[in-house]
Amino acid sequence: MRNYSTQMDAAKKGILTPEMAVVAKKESMSPDTLMALVASGRVAIPANIRHSSLSAEGIGSGLRTKINVNLGISGDCNNYDLEMQKVDMAIRFGAEAIMDLSNYGKTNTFRTQLIERSPAMIGTVPMYDAIGYLDKDLLEITAKDFLKVIRAHAEEGVDFMTIHAGINRRAVEGFRREGRRMNIVSRGGSLLFAWMEMTGNENPFYEYYDEVLDILAEYDVTISLGDALRPGCIDDSTDAGQIGELIELGNLTKRAWEKNVQVMVEGPGHMAMNEIAANMQLEKRLCHGAPFYVLGPIVTDIAPGYDHITSAIGGAIAAASGADFLCYVTPAEHLRLPDLSDVKEGIIASKIAAHAADIAKNIPGARDIDNRMANARHRVDWEEMFSLALDSEKAREYFESTPPSDRHTCSMCGRMCAVRTTNLILEGKKVEFCSEK
Repeated sequence: MRNYSTQMDAAKKGILTPEMAVVAKKESMSPDTLMALVASGRVAIPANIRHSSLSAEGIGSGLRTKINVNLGISGDCNNYDLEMQKVDMAIRFGAEAIMDLSNYGKTNTFRTQLIERSPAMIGTVPMYDAIGYLDKDLLEITAKDFLKVIRAHAEEGVDFMTIHAGINRRAVEGFRREGRRMNIVSRGGSLLFAWMEMTGNENPFYEYYDEVLDILAEYDVTISLGDALRPGCIDDSTDAGQIGELIELGNLTKRAWEKNVQVMVEGPGHMAMNEIAANMQLEKRLCHGAPFYVLGPIVTDIAPGYDHITSAIGGAIAAASGADFLCYVTPAEHLRLPDLSDVKEGIIASKIAAHAADIAKNIPGARDIDNRMANARHRVDWEEMFSLALDSEKAREYFESTPPSDRHTCSMCGRMCAVRTTNLILEGKKVEFCSEK
């Protein structure tokens, strides 16, 4: 029988949970140090008490940058088998979290299977599921109905939920006054905005925030405070709407911690590179050091089909500047539901950004695998290089597609390989080309 309600509650009481022990080992961090970070809210360990297959991960200060993979069915693409293949791919490539963003029909069957088989953290956006789960149109849904969906997801075993509690009437007023080129691009945020405008009511997640927190605490669900007013183009970034909502999220963060509910805060969005570092610092200041979860940021608006690249650029800068959790973006962003190839490209791009940031942040051990790769390249040991690559299959495929005559080189430089030349000289041997023809 647990004598604590949540990971944060346990940390405040000085109790080392099994999940904390797992995370401390993964991060090569002392349990006492990790416990202090969890108690202060600077690290979250999303771990629903009903997610028995979970391999716990920590998100926050001093830890490796984690990545999330979005998937789920829609009305136009409702192939559950394909989505489960995406789940398997995400797990195979080391994604620490998977968000089920399904928004069509009765989604609980897929979500239950996902939670049963996934060692990765599972996240959802209850607002997406409300219409299908309740079988009501938006205007017919009551404030209390929304809370029913949160409870249903918590009971199923979801580890963290994106809840757009910051877009209250005050934040909406600031958004309306400022005006925007792209208005609201958050799906959950737009639905809440529409509900608030049609009913004349306050945001139910804000109005009944204490009840939301009570449900989350009961199952140790981490709240991911959604950024309903995130910028959807670089011209809207760091405006009054975005910052006004962020101020509200800072207050909601403290209220959650008072109830021992762990918190992550979500951030932009589309943003020019020169604004990213300042935004990361602003979030940490306004939200009291809570872990920051960013989508991208996408650094230019003109690359549909390549937004895994625009996102990876922004993600690397963001994580190096303090972001803790990157939401992957695929080449299909802004265009269609991603297929398996898109998911793979998005995962690899996000993993590259996260790892590059960890090197920049001097996360203990982050450089180790790069040094091993350098050693393998020095020895021209292709098998070792393939084994260390983020995508070993693609690396091998490229090498073998144009095989060199000498396995100690590649087909780009052949016998003029700089590594081979230098190794021969340092070994006291001659470098000859003509006589080798």
